[in-house]
Amino acid sequence: MAAKPDHYDGSDIQVLEGLEPVRKRPGMYIGSTGPRGLHHLVYEVVDNAVDEALAGYCSHIEVTIPPDNSITVSDDGRGIPVDEHPKEKIPTVEVVLTVLHAGGKFGGEGYKVSGGLHGVGVSVVNALSTRVQVNVRRDGKEYQIAFEQGKTCEKLHEVGTSDHTGTTVTFWPDPEIFTETTIYDYSVLAARFREMAFLNRGIRIVFRDERPEEPKENVFHYEGGISEFVKFINKNKEVLFPEPIYISGLVGTTSVEVAMQYNDTYSENIFAFVNNIHTPDGGTHLAGFNMALTRVINDYGRKHNILKANDANLSGEDTREGLAAIVSVKLEDPQFESQTKSKLGSGQVRGVVNDLVKEELSTYLEENPSVGRTILDRCVSAQRAREAARKAREAPRRK
Repeated sequence: MAAKPDHYDGSDIQVLEGLEPVRKRPGMYIGSTGPRGLHHLVYEVVDNAVDEALAGYCSHIEVTIPPDNSITVSDDGRGIPVDEHPKEKIPTVEVVLTVLHAGGKFGGEGYKVSGGLHGVGVSVVNALSTRVQVNVRRDGKEYQIAFEQGKTCEKLHEVGTSDHTGTTVTFWPDPEIFTETTIYDYSVLAARFREMAFLNRGIRIVFRDERPEEPKENVFHYEGGISEFVKFINKNKEVLFPEPIYISGLVGTTSVEVAMQYNDTYSENIFAFVNNIHTPDGGTHLAGFNMALTRVINDYGRKHNILKANDANLSGEDTREGLAAIVSVKLEDPQFESQTKSKLGSGQVRGVVNDLVKEELSTYLEENPSVGRTILDRCVSAQRAREAARKAREAPRRK
């Protein structure tokens, strides 16, 4: 048995400065140091560009994997501020890259809606990279600053003039941190960028792989937004009506978008997002949608005498069978039930989504009776099949 230490005082308490905590415990910030964490670095930088798009200042993002397997993300946003930060007394871009919880997402006028809520994104990327180089274009000039393992190695300086605005971030993931691999999987990144383009109508993400093994390029741009997302989910399936139902509205500062379309399968594919963050465990936004969907379809069936007086109400399972849907909300200061942001807890969102979907979906079905009847027939069929299966399971018990 190891001997116990004979003292315990202030000298035993370690204080990690700057970005040292990130390098010491990277899993706390990016989930893992395996492939998932490696790809998360890219998402953090691209999320910043998308936040500029959500604020209305960016429409074009380019992501490149150069031959050396670094990552370059360039956008046409406003450019990270380069003026002296009033508190830190260094260029603001240096603060953003070297100070945890520094960003335009904690109030003020930086971002009203954003995915990166904790302000740790790009500084974490900086901490976990051997080198990060940032070029900022704004005010007719281009500036550059560079870092090594989170520490400034090249102070901010002018490198030329520019007629454009925006930010370019290039980083090299640190093999001391990512010991399993530092090689990016194009298909994994492409899937995320496609999703982000679906969720942000009109944004263009150009993704290039310049590595010599298999150079390629994709452009993700969807003017149809989440309606095209639903069509993508239903690709190679038999849909029950040609165009997805699209619902949108702004209630206070909360924006809601829903797209939905039934197919002939038995499964449901409903994906919920908050500020572009996928919430696989759902939450209040999804609960609001499910409540409204079940209520509207039952009300429609009763009103049009498709569901008779003696018929049982359709259950939530009945109304969601064969449904492909996207539920996307964007709001200020969302509250998640865990650090992983897998479930939305903001209580007021349930009512916002429920009320909007009830009103808009009811109106749509009344104005499109053939679609309404198709949906009701589909749901009633699901109910009957479920009831028949239940009776078949119970039959042996009664013998």
